Amino acid sequence: MISYIRGKVIFKTENFIIVLTGNVGYKVFVLSEISEIGQEIELFTYLNVREDALTLYGFLEYKELELFEHLISISGIGPKAGLSILSLADPETVKVAIARGDSSILTRVSGIGKKTAERVVLELRNKFSSLESDDVLQEKSKEINDHTDVIEALVSLGYSSQQAKKALANIPSEIKDVSEKIKMALKKLGRG
Repeated sequence: MISYIRGKVIFKTENFIIVLTGNVGYKVFVLSEISEIGQEIELFTYLNVREDALTLYGFLEYKELELFEHLISISGIGPKAGLSILSLADPETVKVAIARGDSSILTRVSGIGKKTAERVVLELRNKFSSLESDDVLQEKSKEINDHTDVIEALVSLGYSSQQAKKALANIPSEIKDVSEKIKMALKKLGRG
C-alpha cells in the first residue's frame, strides 16, 4: 500500500499531478490548489484498488486523508466524491457540518443527492459530535455555505473553481458578507 509520497511536481492538471520520485512519476489525484509545477511536495496518500485500476489520491495533511477515508467508507461516496467534499472547506469545517446534521452542504457536490448526504451525516455524525459547542458548529456551518456560495457565483461568471478558490483564499477573514466577498474576489480576478 502506498501511504506517503515525496517528490517534485512535474505535471499538473486541475484534477491530478504527476510527482517524480526515484525516477518514477506517480499520477496522484489531489485538491486543485495543492501545488505548482517544479515544487517539492510531500503527500499522505490513499491507494484505491479496483478490478480495472489502481488510483492514488494525495493530501497535504493527515487529517484530510483521515476524513477522506471516513467519507469513502459510506455507501454511495466514491473517491472522487470524497475529494470533491474536501474541496468545499477545511476538514474541521466539514466535520462540524456533519456533526450538526447539516446534509445540505454535502449536496453541493456534484453526484451527491439528498439521500446520500443524509446517509453520510447519519453514519458519521457520532464520530464528529464531540468536536465543538453548538454555537461554534452553527458558525462554521454558515461559513461553509457562504464559502460555497461565493465559489458558485464566481464559477457562474465564467471563472474556474480553482481561480475562484484562489481568489477567495486571499480575501480578509473579517469580511463576512457574501456579496462583499464576491466583490473582493472579482477585484482580485481583475473584473471589479
